Amino acid sequence: MESMTPSRHTEERPISIHPTPSSFKMMIEQVKHNAQQRMDDAFEYAKQKWDKSHKVPDFKVGDLGLVSMLNFKNIKFPKKLKNSYAGPFVIAALHGTNAVQVEPSG
Repeated sequence: MESMTPSRHTEERPISIHPTPSSFKMMIEQVKHNAQQRMDDAFEYAKQKWDKSHKVPDFKVGDLGLVSMLNFKNIKFPKKLKNSYAGPFVIAALHGTNAVQVEPSG
């Protein structure tokens, strides 16, 4: 990765206080190119971090699973005592790779 120090840029081409329209356009295009390159690098870095730690779930019908209680707002219970998960429930059907239908126990 090249250094982006101010001294390096002043050695290559002097900065004009009053740039011409063509040089101003060239400066804007260079800034856009640098910004796009930095965004692409950041995206690639985030993708590598995600891919390294992500595990695809391997649910099967008949397996036992827990249900997150995070989205159940209608259950009135003190937050400290509320369970984060309910279950275990038997998986009845698969809907895609990350969604399942569970059989109610009771």
